[in-house]
Amino acid sequence: MSDWKKVFAIIFTGQLFSTLSSYIVGYAVIFWLSIETGSAEVLAYATIAALLPQLVLGMFTGVFVDRWNRKRIMILSDLFIALCTLLIAILFYTSDVKISYIYALLALRSAGMAFHVPAMQASVPLLAPADKLMRISGINNMIQSVSTIAGPALAALLISLLDMTWVLMIDVAGALIAVVSLLLVQIPDPERKSQEEPHVLRELKEGLREIYTRPALLWMFILSVFLHTFIMPISAMFPLMTLQHFNGTTYMMSIVEIAWGVGMLIGGAVLGYPWLGKHKVTVINLMYFLIGATFIFSGILPPSGFVFFAAITAFGGISAAIFSGSFTVVIQTMVEPTALGRVFSLYSSLTLMPSMIGLLATGFIADTIGIGNAFIIAGSGIFLLGITAFSVAPLRKLVREENKRDRMITVD
Repeated sequence: MSDWKKVFAIIFTGQLFSTLSSYIVGYAVIFWLSIETGSAEVLAYATIAALLPQLVLGMFTGVFVDRWNRKRIMILSDLFIALCTLLIAILFYTSDVKISYIYALLALRSAGMAFHVPAMQASVPLLAPADKLMRISGINNMIQSVSTIAGPALAALLISLLDMTWVLMIDVAGALIAVVSLLLVQIPDPERKSQEEPHVLRELKEGLREIYTRPALLWMFILSVFLHTFIMPISAMFPLMTLQHFNGTTYMMSIVEIAWGVGMLIGGAVLGYPWLGKHKVTVINLMYFLIGATFIFSGILPPSGFVFFAAITAFGGISAAIFSGSFTVVIQTMVEPTALGRVFSLYSSLTLMPSMIGLLATGFIADTIGIGNAFIIAGSGIFLLGITAFSVAPLRKLVREENKRDRMITVD
């Protein structure tokens, strides 16, 4: 790990180009669907297409991530995503595009991400010292936020200047740059029990055991699952919230996404603050209250309150970045490296599974109770999760242990 800074500089350079290009294409697709259809159901189905393969495959991909060469998995995943995007770009070029093709693009990309994401997350603890994981998580979140800030503006500009074919080709180029960066570094794999024959179901159970034998981690997983159940339907409504509730435009949709990205950038930057690293569980619990509050206040705003909506969204981005960054480090430090691939892929699937129900009901929710009321109800539910997080005994114990360690360090 002596040259871990150099390794991460190379990896994150490639990830920046790859992530930014993916965000540009992702927002371009969202804007295209919003303009072409104006339908909450279409946006919900598109989100399902982008998540369902990752949900289903994620139950099993971790087994292979923990057995196969993780660097090779990431490279092949990026190449697969580039190929899928290229094929859809060709369809746009031939003017034979349909909404079903967009769904197919999102689904195929999701299948590739089902392998790439847990492989990357599981590799981090093998590349850097444990006390640097929060800092690395913060940098990774900053890359995501920079992409969130630049992505919407660039997407809105590019879809007005270029055919969707060439917008999609940007994603192909970004994936290839990520592949080159991975080829330049050495990524170690954890030691494995080579004498054991591969057995998917047995190894899947071992991954689950890593979670349910740790009561505090199990409760954190349960609460996070409920958090995503509330968040997913609302995330699909953000463009329509801008368009319909605030009578906005594509430009205003970009402003909201940029506000979220600025918030994530700030959140990623503060993740390196020592206090947060010493009180990860406390911070995670507090973020439920902040995320819930941003949804509630967004829902009660009048149609003339778009500026406040954008500002509140920025606070939501800060909260989400701190929550996800802290949660990732908790998993990386509590779980054995040989099981990290399975735990991360299971976490991804477990958080996405109940979200599908909410997404399927997005159109019904928006049309029946109104988008503003949906924000209020979701925010109230998330706020209750925060109360639960501070009430559960295993999590209270972890919080006390964090405070005790902090006091001991301060005295020393």
